[in-house]
Amino acid sequence: MNQDYLALLKQRRSIYALGKEITLTDEQVVDLVEAVVAESPTAFNSQTTRAVFLFGAKHDQLWELIAKRLEKEVPDPEAFKRTAAKLATFKAGHGTILYYTDMAVVHDLEQNFPLYRDNFQDWSEQGQGIMTVGVWTSLANNGIGASLQHYNPLIDAEVAAAFDIPSTWRLRAQMPYGSIEAPAGDKDYLPADQRFRVLK
Repeated sequence: MNQDYLALLKQRRSIYALGKEITLTDEQVVDLVEAVVAESPTAFNSQTTRAVFLFGAKHDQLWELIAKRLEKEVPDPEAFKRTAAKLATFKAGHGTILYYTDMAVVHDLEQNFPLYRDNFQDWSEQGQGIMTVGVWTSLANNGIGASLQHYNPLIDAEVAAAFDIPSTWRLRAQMPYGSIEAPAGDKDYLPADQRFRVLK
């Protein structure tokens, strides 16, 4: 049994200690992610996933924006210090990828295929998940650490205004990435009998 792909999946971990020095150029990161997104399956080949690449000052701007927004939500200064310290680890990375779903495409599908109307948003989320794992694993295969963050929807309006995001794009996640400055912690696994059923 070939387990090469499984070995790649095991490389993909949530890396929080990020640095600036990565093994790829910015152009290579864009090329890699664009290829993964293009090859990731979506329901009805709807291609609902979108990605925005933030490098340098734009990457810093995102995490500064998020910090200012969250400061309004965390009234306790001591608690916000912990939040700010976590955000600083993401800003310390090389760049960020913003993941979006183009809701115009989802709504067109809902109109054109009424029998499946209630499923298209769920299916677009499946497309997001498939694409995200593909990108994350591809970065890990190049020695680049990443994690997936979800400060949406709190930050949606500010991010859209700051980076000129189309109004039909719905923010789904943020992926800060960079050099791996410390390994991921141990990962726990549920017992197989709690997750799987095998019927013959």
